[in-house]
Amino acid sequence: MGKHAQLPSRQLTPALKLVDSKCNQPKTMSNSSKSIDQLKNSIEAHFAAGPAAAADPAAMASFLSLRAALESGEVRAASPDTESRTGWRVNPWVKQGILLGFRLGVLEDQSSNGLSFVDKHTYPVQLFRPANGIRVVPGGSSIRAGAHVAKGVVCMPPMYINAGAFVDEGTMVDSHALVGSCAQIGKRVHLSAAAQIGGVLEPINASPVVIEDDVLVGGNCGVYEGAIVRKGAVLAAGTILTRGTPVFNLVTGEVLRATEELPLIIPENAVVVPGARAITKGKAHPNADAWGLSLYAAVIVKYRDDKTTLSATLEDLLR
Repeated sequence: MGKHAQLPSRQLTPALKLVDSKCNQPKTMSNSSKSIDQLKNSIEAHFAAGPAAAADPAAMASFLSLRAALESGEVRAASPDTESRTGWRVNPWVKQGILLGFRLGVLEDQSSNGLSFVDKHTYPVQLFRPANGIRVVPGGSSIRAGAHVAKGVVCMPPMYINAGAFVDEGTMVDSHALVGSCAQIGKRVHLSAAAQIGGVLEPINASPVVIEDDVLVGGNCGVYEGAIVRKGAVLAAGTILTRGTPVFNLVTGEVLRATEELPLIIPENAVVVPGARAITKGKAHPNADAWGLSLYAAVIVKYRDDKTTLSATLEDLLR
């Protein structure tokens, strides 16, 4: 967080003044919906200004307020919403603010300890202290400014959490795992080694990937294109979920698919494994049957039980 001091000094208006609490600096923006609405309106106006925003000090002030609110968890790219069909509400103005930060940023030298890094000055790497209660084990991990990482999160090297992401309490982000821009990760999630959680900034209204509480994502899994994985689900190693991926539920006989209105949604406590589906005659190239080809398919083989839960709790020994 010390890199924040390198940003140009800007005078913030009292209604929008908000700085990062991890830097132990004063925070004068209240948690009231009115203050958030003021920030929202300001971000939308500066984003609509296009390239002209780069010359407006107020645009930088609004972006810094948003970035700090993202890091504290006060503002999220997507929020739980019981009235939504998916249970989540996308906040497009937050994505606009993140994109505004790239527009306002200029390249700067962010080299450290003999390693060369160059990036936009609006998105430095976050630094943490023991008081934050976050374990970032040495070995090449980075958490970008504008990401929220809650107390009790464990980051095993090397891993990366991008701007706009939200990682909730007690989650483990294992080696070579990626949490993309605006992805929402719940409490006590285990992102195993090389798990890839896709990010999304554009289009503005696109839903980010959501991994709800107590989900186990196995090694080399990939979850992309706004897929939602409900509470307690288990993705076995190698499972890939995208908007175009059908999921075959052996328990109920259903085939789960994304629609124009809804993303792919994995049910609560479902156990998903990678499988294969034969390419049948009449639906593919004539050589497919002769060659015995099949395509990847995700399969729900059961729902989480006491045995599955017990095996998943073994990770607590590592915390």
